[in-house]
Amino acid sequence: MRVADRPGVFFFSLDASNPLAVAGARALYSLPYHHARFTVTGDGDRVTYRCRRTDRRSPRAEFDARYHPSGPVTTAPPGTLAHWLTERYCLYAVTRHGGLRRAEIHHRPWPLQPAEAEIRTNTMTAGKDIDLPPTPPIVHFAEHLDVHVWLPTRPGRRETRQAR
Repeated sequence: MRVADRPGVFFFSLDASNPLAVAGARALYSLPYHHARFTVTGDGDRVTYRCRRTDRRSPRAEFDARYHPSGPVTTAPPGTLAHWLTERYCLYAVTRHGGLRRAEIHHRPWPLQPAEAEIRTNTMTAGKDIDLPPTPPIVHFAEHLDVHVWLPTRPGRRETRQAR
């Protein structure tokens, strides 16, 4: 999503296992968080990741995948798809009353590695009218990145008009 000259991330759905994190993100940021249960196991650099949504207010959804990095750590060069996908420095959310909010995000460039994934189950877009293509996903891996997020603000009236 872009409002005026500010490209950012717009989340259709987010899942978390911590009830306080879900409540806080919904209340403070208007983010579409859902309660879920996760299991993450590792075998060397291979990870098995499973998520099952448990929030009664939300559509049922599951994600089950195995993945692993398959190359060296790099930062995405400007102008590449990887850069466009990862180097976002604000997030946008719509409040339950239809207002737009933006929160600033600061982080170093993502330390990305090419990766391979086997997605066994993915119903995360259930209830969103989003059909996932049958093509292989674009996959990157990052071991860790510290991210700082500020409280949301309402984008300026001029910016909001330009976004429509």
